[in-house]
Amino acid sequence: MGSLKTRDYDSITSFLGSWGPFQQRIFLALAISILPNGFVAIYILFGGDTPPHECFIPENNSINDIWRNVTIPLETVNGVEKRSSCSRLNLDIVSNYSQKGIIPNVDVNVSNIPLESCLDGWTYSKEIYQSTIVTEWDLVCDNNYKVPLATSIHYVGVLVGAFLSGQMSDRFGRRPTLFLMMAIQTVSITAQIFSPSWEIFTLIFFFVGGGGYSNYVIAFVLGTEILSPKARVFFCSLGVFMGSALGYMVSPAAAYFLRDWRLLLIPMAASGLIYLPLWWIVPESPRWLFYQGRVKEAEAILRDAAKRNNIEAPQTIFTAAEIEEVLAMKNKKNNLSVISNCNMFSLMLLCSVLWFIITISYYALSLNTSNLHGSPYLNCFLSAATEVPAYIFALLLLKFCPRRFCQSSTLLLGGVMILCVNLIPIGLPAVSVSLEMLGKFGMTAAFCIVYAVTSEHFPTFIRNTAMGCCSMAARVGTIISPFIIYLGQYYKSLPYILMGSITLVGVFVSLLLPETFNKPLPETLSQMQQIYR
Repeated sequence: MGSLKTRDYDSITSFLGSWGPFQQRIFLALAISILPNGFVAIYILFGGDTPPHECFIPENNSINDIWRNVTIPLETVNGVEKRSSCSRLNLDIVSNYSQKGIIPNVDVNVSNIPLESCLDGWTYSKEIYQSTIVTEWDLVCDNNYKVPLATSIHYVGVLVGAFLSGQMSDRFGRRPTLFLMMAIQTVSITAQIFSPSWEIFTLIFFFVGGGGYSNYVIAFVLGTEILSPKARVFFCSLGVFMGSALGYMVSPAAAYFLRDWRLLLIPMAASGLIYLPLWWIVPESPRWLFYQGRVKEAEAILRDAAKRNNIEAPQTIFTAAEIEEVLAMKNKKNNLSVISNCNMFSLMLLCSVLWFIITISYYALSLNTSNLHGSPYLNCFLSAATEVPAYIFALLLLKFCPRRFCQSSTLLLGGVMILCVNLIPIGLPAVSVSLEMLGKFGMTAAFCIVYAVTSEHFPTFIRNTAMGCCSMAARVGTIISPFIIYLGQYYKSLPYILMGSITLVGVFVSLLLPETFNKPLPETLSQMQQIYR
């Protein structure tokens, strides 16, 4: 009995086949569960956009039309002269001159009249938006930092949610944590519709982040653990990520027809209804159950899967030796292994750095679409549509190429394209938009690949915690990303220089990781690939 070798989990469950009705059901259910994530992920892009605006000039100031036309001074922004958004001529002086019949720039030099801030508020263009949180709460001029701050606080929520959900998922199970995070996301978005102030909106936005991204990570881990090795590669690209991309593509269409931010949030919240039927479709991860020592529950799910695939399950799925080994491992394991095991700590650190680098550029490019030349709706759709071929490209790379080549090549493509954007003259906006979309293509593929690469490095008992920790590092990147774009107000090329440079650093970091191509998922510390020295 002691001479018998214990099998790894993929070998134990190989009797199910690679792509039967059970696997197809799980693949489709988890892909559908991600649709709302893509749909709601960037609604701040439209709900928090800043339309053209200028100081409000009250009607009762006894200012004639001649003076009213020059009360808003001209200023030069990025080489273009336009009416000021944050200042006006002193209205008391203008009103006095108007009543005396003094003609501007004839009897008096308008440039000598002192300026004042927009004491009576602002008027906003309604050419693109009927209402945004910016127009409702005047988040412009001295308060313009509040929009990127709200987005950053949202990503702080994502960071906290990723950490807590990773711990909960490894301790209490993938399935209950998945649906808890789905519920938090849906309830929070619904509550956000009724926000009376920017402060309340931002507080609720924190909880939207806490629930929204966590279910994305858990669904990814759940699919990775349930599906066979062959189906796993397709799931990593065409499953979770393609579901997100499709939801992302629908978002600008909804925003185009619903140009009031509160109305836009209604279908965003309603999309959470798609989660309800999934409760009866998505099972717990039998792999997780087995390595928790809950063998009977794992066997019940595997036998049900065999039944759905019209396959007869073996009389004994797990041997006594395999169960004994799992129970022994369960008593020994703890999440401090990340710190105490040098190899695991080094892998966690490298993967975290990669996630941080990739998400800064990915989210900054996504948030920047409203600043590009042309319609924000069309640019957002193009940015979303770019993700579809990027995920197919990532799938092909993951299926046929070593992991280090997959990661480094996509990062190199993204970094070079992003750096090239700031070299394009202002008179060629179509070229700069095309280069930015190519950069987004590379970063999207890199984003997809880093998920697969990370999940392949860590053993089952700590995989979701490891993904959660890497996701926390990524959230630091997303917290910073809105302010990367904000720097463009001071120097237009600076965001592209920063994004491109750190992405190229990521190329070298990816080459330090060990190779996991065509290797089984590790179940124990001893099965992990050793980092190259």
